[in-house]
Amino acid sequence: MSDAAAGARSFWAPQAWLVGGWRDGVLLRADSSGHWAEVAGGVATPPEGAQVLGGPVLPPLVDAHSHAFQRAMAGLAERREAGEDDFWSWRDRMYGVALRITPEQLRAVAAQLYVELLRGGYTQVCEFHYLQHRPDGRPYDDPLALSWALADAAQDAGLGLTLLPVLYERAGFAQPALRDDQRRFKTDAEAVARLAAGVRAAGRPRVGAGLAIHSLRAAAPDSIRALCRLAEGIEGPLHIHVAEQVGEVADCLKATGARPIEWLVRQGVLDARWQLVHATHAEPHEIESVARSGAGVVICPATEANLGDGLTDLPRWLAEGVPISIGSDSQVTRSWVEELRWLEYGQRLALRQRNVGAEPGVQPATAARLFDAALAASAAPAGLARWGLVAGARADFLVLDPQDASLLGVPASHRLDALVFTSPGDAIRDVYVAGKRVVAERRHAAQDAIAARFAEAMRALWETDAGAPVSDPP
Repeated sequence: MSDAAAGARSFWAPQAWLVGGWRDGVLLRADSSGHWAEVAGGVATPPEGAQVLGGPVLPPLVDAHSHAFQRAMAGLAERREAGEDDFWSWRDRMYGVALRITPEQLRAVAAQLYVELLRGGYTQVCEFHYLQHRPDGRPYDDPLALSWALADAAQDAGLGLTLLPVLYERAGFAQPALRDDQRRFKTDAEAVARLAAGVRAAGRPRVGAGLAIHSLRAAAPDSIRALCRLAEGIEGPLHIHVAEQVGEVADCLKATGARPIEWLVRQGVLDARWQLVHATHAEPHEIESVARSGAGVVICPATEANLGDGLTDLPRWLAEGVPISIGSDSQVTRSWVEELRWLEYGQRLALRQRNVGAEPGVQPATAARLFDAALAASAAPAGLARWGLVAGARADFLVLDPQDASLLGVPASHRLDALVFTSPGDAIRDVYVAGKRVVAERRHAAQDAIAARFAEAMRALWETDAGAPVSDPP
């Protein structure tokens, strides 16, 4: 497939996923700002001047939760030499990466990640960004040095970015300060608000900002309330890790008398701007309270499996109508297809049932229900007003290859089912952001240069001065 004349803003797809289903003959017209001015189905022939797309079109998803620097340890924490291995031992090894990485290395690692995310069907990423200071804990001359590394990486790759500077001030409920190996994370509510304001003031294209709280264990109640007050005059989302680990829930109960989600609900602050990341260990009454508040949840199935977190109550979140987005988190997977597969398969294993995510009589197709849920919930975590193939949303889309092994011979009505639940496959052929093709025939124009910089950063991170590889992340 070749592009039409440079600057083409109209596209015609033989099929596209609109409002929960495939439509034939879809015209997609973008305005000069790179947003959809018109999306119309039932256009039987391509209008003059429209670029004809060579396959069915899907809207992309927002990656609602990412720690880009953790891409540098993907695959390097999968050994257990002695004793038990759980989230907390993994976290200690992750700190080894956080203490070593430089701004230049972070840009290289993040750019590689962002190219992979584009190829995995994401065109916007929400960076839950708590890596702020020099390795020794001293502030950089520019407090946003590491934020700019991420923004530069997003520009290198060509996807949108929502930066979420994180309130992070203590090591646990009973600990008033951070551990020494957390020294690069230290912030207070005012600092977080300044960082977000600095990002917004720069006015970089497709870069926005919100606010984040690492977790209830990592921020004192007064600090959380202070950040909520500061957020009243700021546009953008608010994210928090919550109820990811059973140990965290037990510690919160001991310290506050409430479970983590219960505590947040009691503060009366939750609304549609809030995104509860993981929410793995949630009781029915907590899920009902979140539904009433309008807040969303961000589930990261591959990471939650990799870390042994547990499984959230997906059927109840769906039944209560809580917005559910997905995130790549620790970067063990960089594809929403695999995340949705894990989201469903985890439930099947736990419940010993099939098609848990389906809704008989309404949406019997599991992949369609999960995809549409994630699509509908994509805008809020990124602080965007609209998302998808709808007027006013950014002109982002994916072109599938119907000849890919995962889709070959599959009836169009079951194409999304096959995309999510069959593998191997590499069905996403082209990726467009703001009307511009950034991945063509599965290749990113800058991927070789970006990969070379990534490889060099990895060598610097994981080799000793003598050149011998580090056997395991510190």
